[in-house]
Amino acid sequence: MDEFITLANQLADSARNIVLPNYRQRIAVENKPDQTPVTAVDRAVETELRRLIGLAYPDHGVIGEEAGDYQPDAEYVWIIDPIDGTKAFLCGIPVFGTLIALTHRGTPILGVIDQPVNRERWFGVQGQPTTLNGTQVTSRTCPDLSLATLCATAPEMFAGQDADRFQRITGAVKMTRYGTDCYAYGLLACGFIDLVVEADLSPYDYLAHVPIVEGSGGIITDWTGQALTMHSHASRVVAAGDKTLHGKVLGML
Repeated sequence: MDEFITLANQLADSARNIVLPNYRQRIAVENKPDQTPVTAVDRAVETELRRLIGLAYPDHGVIGEEAGDYQPDAEYVWIIDPIDGTKAFLCGIPVFGTLIALTHRGTPILGVIDQPVNRERWFGVQGQPTTLNGTQVTSRTCPDLSLATLCATAPEMFAGQDADRFQRITGAVKMTRYGTDCYAYGLLACGFIDLVVEADLSPYDYLAHVPIVEGSGGIITDWTGQALTMHSHASRVVAAGDKTLHGKVLGML
C-alpha cells in the first residue's frame, strides 16, 4: 500500500502541474455527446496519469472519464476523473478537483481529492484515518436532519421521481448549498457540512470519495444503502458524516 500511496501522490502532483498554469485562462471547450464540456486540460491530465500508472504498474487497469477503459478486469484498477467539475474550472471557481481512486477486485481502497488552486489534498486509505494535507480530519456528529447542511452539485442533476425525493431532503434540512462538485465530499470529511446527495453520476465521480468519507468516520452508499464499488453501476449517491443521519436520509429517499 505504501507504494500505491506514493504513486497516488505523484499522480496528484502531476495533475496539479498541468491544471494550475491553465486556471483562469482562455481555453478551447468542446461538448461531449452527453453535452458536458471537456477541454484539452482534462485530456492532458488523464493522458499523463495513464502514462505514469502504466510505467509503474503495467498489469493494473485504468478507467478514466475521457479515454475509456484499459484492462478493467485487472485485480487492481485505477479510476481517474482528471477534472471533476470542469464547468467550475471553466468559470474560475475553485471547487473542482482531480479524483484518483484505486480499486482492488472492484472495492475502492485508496482515494484522492486534489484541489490544486487551494493546494488541498484529501487522502483516504482503507482502514486508515483520512487526512487533509497530511493532517487527520473527521466528520461531525449531526443525527438530526433539521440541523444538517446539505450540498449537491446542481439541482438539475435530479429528474422525475429523483427530484421529488431530493426535495423531501431539502425541505427537512437546515440549509442546502449547490455548486460544490467534489469539494463537498472533502468538506464533509472535515466536518463542515453533513450531507451530500447527488444523482446522474458515474463511478469516476464517486469512487475516490469512498475511502475519504469512510476514513473520516462518515458513510457513503447509493440511495438504497448498497456499497459503492466498481461493479455497482450506481448513479445516485448519498454521503453523510453521521451514520444515524445517513439512515434517516435513506428512509426519505
